[in-house]
Order: sequence, then C-alpha cells, then structure tokens
Amino acid sequence: MDPLGAPSQFVDIDTLPGWTDAYEAKELDSHQNPVGKAQVDVRSPFPYRKDINEKIVLWKGDVALLNCTAIVNTSNESLTDKNPVSESIFVHAGPDLKDELQKLKGCRTGEAKLTKGFNLAARFIIHTVGPKYKSRYRTAAESSLYSCYRNVLQLAKEQAMCSVGFCVINSVKRCYPLEDATHIALRTVRRFLEIHGETLEKVVFAVSELEEATYQKLLPLYFPRSLEEEIQSLPYLPADIGNAEGEPVVPERQIRITEKPGVPDDASDEEGLEADLSFIGSHAFARMEGDVDKQRRLILQGQLSEAALQKQHQRNYNRWLCQARAEDLSDIASLKALYQTGVDNCGRTVMVVVGRNIPVTLIDMEKALLYFIHVMDHIAVKEYVLVYFHTLTNDYNQLDSNFLKKLYDVVDAKYKRNLKALYFVHPTFRSKVSAWFFTTFTVSGLKDKIHYVESLQQLFAAIPPEQIDLPPFVLEYDARENGPYYSSYPPSPDL
Repeated sequence: MDPLGAPSQFVDIDTLPGWTDAYEAKELDSHQNPVGKAQVDVRSPFPYRKDINEKIVLWKGDVALLNCTAIVNTSNESLTDKNPVSESIFVHAGPDLKDELQKLKGCRTGEAKLTKGFNLAARFIIHTVGPKYKSRYRTAAESSLYSCYRNVLQLAKEQAMCSVGFCVINSVKRCYPLEDATHIALRTVRRFLEIHGETLEKVVFAVSELEEATYQKLLPLYFPRSLEEEIQSLPYLPADIGNAEGEPVVPERQIRITEKPGVPDDASDEEGLEADLSFIGSHAFARMEGDVDKQRRLILQGQLSEAALQKQHQRNYNRWLCQARAEDLSDIASLKALYQTGVDNCGRTVMVVVGRNIPVTLIDMEKALLYFIHVMDHIAVKEYVLVYFHTLTNDYNQLDSNFLKKLYDVVDAKYKRNLKALYFVHPTFRSKVSAWFFTTFTVSGLKDKIHYVESLQQLFAAIPPEQIDLPPFVLEYDARENGPYYSSYPPSPDL
C-alpha cells in the first residue's frame, strides 16, 4: 500500500516465485524417481546448482515495475529509443530521467551506463545498447550482445547491488533472433553467477508474453533444477557455449599470444638470441598459409602435412557446428531416431539410433547430419557406444552409403576415437553384406567396432536392460523371433 492507501503498482521481487519453486512443487506432486548413479556420469557444462537457481526469477511483466536495486533499459546509441521497455521506464521514472540522460552524451553498443531511478521503485537504471543484427555480421552481434549483459552485471557488482531486473535487451527493432539472443543472455548470467555469485541475491528476467515461452524452453539448459533435468537438457545445448565467462568463441579466430611470440613455450632464456632467430619463419605470425584453392590442390596432390589436414578438417567441422546451432532442427528431433539413454557395463554413455524412424526419402538428410552433430558433440568428448536398431527397416529407411561416408568424414576425430562399440541389432543378411563392404572399402577404421546382435538377450549382456530405452516394436519383434524376454523394466512409452 502507498501512503494514500491505494495498492502500489510496483512489484516486490521477494514476492515473486523463484525459478525452482514451481518445479519443486511438481516433483512433490509427481513423486519422480531420482536419477540413477550411473546416469550422472554424463554431466552438462552447466551443472545443476541449487544455490544459483535460487537467485533466478522468470517473471512475465513490465521491468519498470520491479522493486529491485536496478533495472535494465535497452535503448539506442543516443539513449532516445522509443521501444516499449524504454517508454514505460520514462513514464514511471518521470521527467528528471530525460534530463540526466542528456548528461551521459549517449552510449555505445555493448556499453552500460548508470542513472538514478527517480520515481521508479528501483534505485538505479542501467542503460545499455544492443546490436543491430545482420546474419553476415553474426559474430560481431553475438559479441556485442554478450558485452551488454556482461557490462550490466559488472556495473551491478561494482555498485554492490543486491538485485537486477533484466528486460530482453535485444529489441524487436534491432532484428536480433529471440532464441539466439536468449542463449547468450542466459549463459552470460549463469557464468557470472558461477564466478561472482556472492555479489548478487536476485536476477529477474522480465519478459513479455511473446518472449516467455522461449525463456521457459531455454532456462533448463543453463539453470537445470535437478540432475534429471540437467541430463535431459544436455543434447539441446548449442554448439557454441562460450568460454568460462560465457563470451562467444570462434575457434578459427583464436590467437594465442605468448610472452615472446616466435619462441616455443619450452625454450629457455639461456639458449639466447640464436634460439630465438632459429624459430623465426615457422611461427604462425611469421608465415602466410596461402590461398584456400592452393591448399586444396596440395591436398589432392598429397603434399600437405598431416597437421595441416587436421587443421583444415577441424575448421570444416566447426562450420558444421555453427550451422547446426543456427538451423531449426525440431522436425528431425521429433522423429526420435537418435537419443541418449543410460550406460553400458563399462559405464560408457549409450546412444540409440532407430533405423525405422528415419524416413530417408522424405527428410532433408543434410539436416539429419546437422542434428547428429548437434546432439553428439558433447557426448563424443567421452567414451560412448552406439546401438543401431535395424529392426523392421525397409528400403524407405536405408541410409545411403554416400551419406554415411560424408558423416564419417565430417565428424571430429573425437567421435571415432571415443566410439568403443557399435551394436547392430536385428541385422539381415543384406545389411551384413552392405556393412562389410562399407567398413572394408570405405571406412575401415569402423570394422572392428561393429558387433552384430541377433537378440535383445545378447544386447543385455553388454548393456543392462534398465539402462536402455527400447522402442515397443523392437520388443515385440524380438519376442516373436527369439521368445519373450521377461524384465521388470518397461519400454519407453514415448518412442
């Protein structure tokens, strides 16, 4: 109540439900089973942290109405933008705000500047300018948007603020794709709280009705509220999750600066000038790599070194990763043809491929390749096994050998190194012959890892039945062909 007895329009952030509140109530109601110990071996780069989650609030409403230490205003370089967030802040703050903004003499893109809150419930307003988005300058836009969030948080830390209310900085007028921008916002806040969590008590994301669904979808990726949610969210993280502070990273542009450029790290000072000069010409700063066409000709002629080939392959893979992040792959994900389940007897992650769920003639196979890379990039950093169910596939589901060869050539070396076994379940004579030709003459490194499995009983000798989600039709087929397998573990109802 205000002094006149009328209800206040401002919202006390301590009365708002936290990010974990609704989830904890849901867990109590549904009596969900805890995640098994074996499944926890696969951890997200954004692990479950209850202490961090308790600082997060997602609220559908006007950021100008929040009663917190500071709220964020998104504007243009002259701080005169007329977007809905700015207009509401100006209305509630009163005319004094406009006068003070003129003293700031503008704000550059990515910067953050501070003013009083005047008639707002918030004591301060932090003004920042988001980037104008163009797809060809995407990297620059990502870096600038990261700087907006990072500089706001840094300013809050320097001013010993207890709470910050964020609007969605990427305004519609600046054309930044909402989902891409939300990834940057959430991971930047997450990384900041990991490092400087003691400086802030609350971070509120104030969103509109149009923005709420995107935040609800992506928050579990960066602020999982249980180990189960952490594991479920892992496959949906983007390829670029930034560095230790959440800043976007472009692998091709990383330059390592040493104290003495041109000198190997292990070279001692005692070797003197002679050693320094002997290394000139072989360091990246002292040589040009030549044009791309020339490199390609050298590759065809077998004249490039193994290191150069690996470097070019890594660049190619990074391009696929970036494209996988940018594409909408929801149509491929809905097929449920690739998914993560439990672990095998050696504790290695089990990935399942369901052949019958791949309508090869109807889908864009390049998008299927992108989806495979998107899901597998974080899995392949550790040892893993693949289970391919060939059950009841037909010509409609047969993966072309050229596609498989392309996939094998595109993926990073870690995929091949850390793949320890490929279980080929319910193979036919024709599929065995095709696999033999493919692994003998096309990708010979895969041949020794394939294990043909005629029955689920054989599969369960390597992977416990409770550690693998089986499509119902696979169970039914195996029961007809090999007799029923009696287990208390039910098949997944969603597959």
